[in-house]
Amino acid sequence: MARTRAQPQPEQPLDEGGTADPAAVAAGPLAAVDPTTGGVAVVNDVRLVGRVSAAPEVRELPSGDLLVQLRVVIPRPPRRRSPTARTGSDEAEAAARPSRAQVDTIDVTCWSAAARRSAQRLQPDDVVEVQGALRRRFFRAGASTQSRYEVEASRLRRVGRRATGPRAR
Repeated sequence: MARTRAQPQPEQPLDEGGTADPAAVAAGPLAAVDPTTGGVAVVNDVRLVGRVSAAPEVRELPSGDLLVQLRVVIPRPPRRRSPTARTGSDEAEAAARPSRAQVDTIDVTCWSAAARRSAQRLQPDDVVEVQGALRRRFFRAGASTQSRYEVEASRLRRVGRRATGPRAR
């Protein structure tokens, strides 16, 4: 039986020979081919699932634009330690110290109307899935310019509520 090569879909990037660019196809529709990376597809696509730490805040910028900001707390997996990395006395000291769960707290900003509406329905301790892109935002603070990284949400979805009990901080 003869095999035929499947023709790429029209939205797929094509190389000079008319075949699909494997790097761009593997990266998906949000990929861009950057000539400064030697033609390698680059992707800025973030997916987070975590707990909303406080009620989302609506802000109006001096330009009149509205945005909703919230923070998502995501526990880190426990660190694995090498069995040869510690001596016996180090083990005893580590066992005596109370263990602290490590978390990442991620700032999320919602600019689109749909994302703002979804964010405003969230409550503290809701478990949320956020899809978006990592952005670096510059702003003036007094006489200096500062910047921060945040996830610009394109989609938010509540996936549950955190189990009742004291909050882990």
